[in-house]
Amino acid sequence: MVRTLSTYLFIKRKLTPALLTDIARHGISAVEIFCAISHFNYHSSDVVREIAGTLRDQNLTLHALHSPAERDFNPMHESSAPLSICDPARVRRLEAVDEVKRALDVAEYIPFRYLVQHVGSSRDTLDERRFDAAFSSLEHLHIFAKARGVTLALENTPGELATPAHLRKFIIDTRLTDLRLCFDIGHAHIGDGVQASLEAMREFLVTSHIHDNHGMKDEHLLPYEGTIEWKTALPALPPNLPLVFELKEQPAYADPAPTSIPLSAARAAFDRVEEALSSSESES
Repeated sequence: MVRTLSTYLFIKRKLTPALLTDIARHGISAVEIFCAISHFNYHSSDVVREIAGTLRDQNLTLHALHSPAERDFNPMHESSAPLSICDPARVRRLEAVDEVKRALDVAEYIPFRYLVQHVGSSRDTLDERRFDAAFSSLEHLHIFAKARGVTLALENTPGELATPAHLRKFIIDTRLTDLRLCFDIGHAHIGDGVQASLEAMREFLVTSHIHDNHGMKDEHLLPYEGTIEWKTALPALPPNLPLVFELKEQPAYADPAPTSIPLSAARAAFDRVEEALSSSESES
């Protein structure tokens, strides 16, 4: 198991060489970087080059980028206006597509395999116009990504639109065969359930998001801190699926607490998950 951490854990902080160095010191081998300007300014070639150098120096692999999900992300607020590639309004949709392309351009400086992409927000209703808009966006973006050696991985998210079943149907119906899926186990837990969601997505899975919650809201807790049945969930995952811990910095860890506090907690969670996976393999 390659220990892979999403920098979403530090979304309210700037991604700096010092932060990446601390991540590496805690036994992390790879990262998924979350594209929010206040966290990682992917618009700036100087910033991207600096991050590229640090990843190289610390022997960290950039497993994936998480596509920008919000317009004008504000670290002081819980959420901002969504940046949606399925927005029926053409001007806003094209703005979102252009922003995703800016994130994909990072591959010119730092190679990465996957761009995790939201299709819509939790507020989006099941609307055929939104699927048509998503097709229009992704028809262009998957070609743009492929030219940079990147695969788009659509993530199951809360709400009516991007359910596991709808994402699977979207790939099959549109015949955008280069698209793949990112299984978010926390979102599955508050949606159709882990097992049902996993089976709907299994054929197209290339990466994942691992976190926990209590089945009501998207808490991004450490594994075993919520109500996901990890004893059955972990063995059900495809054996070679990358497990990317996408955690949320808890109030007790809030800035300016040392980054070593949440990173030590994440390391302990990696230990526990690895032990559970080893036990399930020996039992089988």
